[in-house]
This record gives sequence, structure tokens and C-alpha cells, in this order.
Amino acid sequence: MLNIPFDKAPPPAAVDAVVIGRNEGPRLVACLTSLQGQVRRIVYVDSGSSDGSVTRARDLGAEIIELDTSVPFTAARARNAGLALLTGDGFVQFVDGDCVVNRKWIKSARDYLTDHPKAAVVCGRRRERHPGASLYNGLCDLEWDTPIGEAKACGGDALMRLSAVKEVGGYRETLIAGEEPELCVRLRQKGWSVWRMDAEMTLHDAQMTRFSQWWRRSRRAGHAFAEGAALHGAPPERHWVKETYRALLWGAALPIGVIASGFFFPWLWLAALLYPIQYLRLWRKMGATAALFSMIGKFAEAQGALEYHVNRRQGRAREILEYKN
Repeated sequence: MLNIPFDKAPPPAAVDAVVIGRNEGPRLVACLTSLQGQVRRIVYVDSGSSDGSVTRARDLGAEIIELDTSVPFTAARARNAGLALLTGDGFVQFVDGDCVVNRKWIKSARDYLTDHPKAAVVCGRRRERHPGASLYNGLCDLEWDTPIGEAKACGGDALMRLSAVKEVGGYRETLIAGEEPELCVRLRQKGWSVWRMDAEMTLHDAQMTRFSQWWRRSRRAGHAFAEGAALHGAPPERHWVKETYRALLWGAALPIGVIASGFFFPWLWLAALLYPIQYLRLWRKMGATAALFSMIGKFAEAQGALEYHVNRRQGRAREILEYKN
């Protein structure tokens, strides 16, 4: 009879990584290097880079997938391509190629999912690498600072239970943004949970130095809000319904209504005072600069939301909206 030590813990489940990127250059090298020694396999999915990213990734030992350039790129499509290579009951760390993974993160996150069998996703603190390099980088760093505990969604960097992600069919490839929260909606509908740990996870390099970049990023968010609400806006989820309504109200309906009605009833132009009132309310919650850009951002978000609805009515799909170029 075999003498099996029942008190011996089973070996920890394996962790693989899926990294996605396009023309990330040295940032990709830093990303892949940070994963070495932390994961079993690194799968790099490239979306048409022209800067030698594929060669760099291969030299660092990553398995390479080059997406077909004849099909529109999305981050969701890239993540699914990497996911398709992975099998088993382990975990997968999804990482954007412009992020560096903290050396303590993988073990802490794996231990958390091991100890919480109903948790499908765990994420930690994503920080901006150079928050002081520009106003827009600083705004990104504030955006990453979300509450600890059970959450509704994660971002692009997260450790996930492979079996759970495959159970719901992976990412929705047609989404040009907001694919992670949409995935989390479907996971939660299946009884899984999403958690945010009080732990350092990744350093992100937004490289946003121009207002136009920040505007495109906000516009992309508005598109994601509208599409997410169209997919999962029904009760009880009401996914991104409030965010869409806020964008359309402050960024489109109110300014158009004030200007149009003011020509007939000039006193209605006083409704424009709602903007400074709202600004003061937000100032108390988030500070002067963040409040100002939150207000301005509603116009960009409204543009993105309206863009989605126009394209939807015309049966068209929008291509990916990048902000780094």
C-alpha cells in the first residue's frame, strides 16, 4: 500500500501569461522581462507591429502569435488568440504590453484565487509609471485608484481563472474598448466573483502628452459605455447605463438644448449655470483639476456614444480607436 502524506498540500496551479501589444518597443521588453520567472509560459500576441516587437519578444522566449492584418484589430481579439493556446485548470495573467508586472504580484494573486474558489478574477493596484510627466498621465493614475474588495469589473491587467474565462467564451472580440468589464458581467452572471486586492500589480506607461490623446481616450470610453449599455443595460445589471446617460446629458443634450431653446426663450440660457454648479460639486469630491477634466470629458464621451449609436443604426462597426499615435 502506498504511504501518501495526506497533510501535504498539492502543488500550486500553473500561471501562464498573455501579453498583447502593437509597436510598444522598449515598453514591451520591460513587460516581458518582468514576467520572466513568475509564469510558466508567456504568449505574446502582436497586432501588426512595425517596430520589431515580434523579434524582441521571440528573443526573450515568448511564444508568438501574429494576428491576421486583414481582420480588424481589437484587444479582445488579441487576448482570445492567446487564450486559445492555453489549456488546463490553471490561471492566466493578462497584461497590456505597455505595463510592467510587480515581482510580488503573480504569487499573491495566485494564492488569492487558490484560497477563493468562487473568484474568477483578481486585480491589484495599477499605477502610472510617470504620473508627473504630464497632466494627462496624472489623470490616468487617479483613474486607476479604485476601491479594494469585491468589484464589478477589472481592467486589462488581471489574473484570471482559466476555466472560468473559457466557460463564458472568453472576450467579446467585436468590442473596441470595455472588453474586460463586459467579460466580468458574464462571469458574474455565472456565479463567479471579481476582486481587487490591496497589492501593487502593474506600472502602466500611458505616454499621454497632448490634449488630443486624452480626448480620443475619453471618446473611446464613451463608445464603450454606449455599447456596454446596449449589451447588458437591462435590469438587474444596468451595465454602464448611468455612465452613458451622464455622457449624453452633459455632453450633448444639455448644451444643444440650451443653445437651441435660448434663441426662442433667452432666459433658458441660464440653464448653462448647471455646468459651474456641477463643477463645484465634483470639485469637493475629486479636486479642481480632476473635476474640470471630468466635465470636459463628458463632451468627448458623448461624441463616442453618439458615434456608436449612429454606426449601429447604419449596420457598421467602428475600428479600434487608438490614443497613443
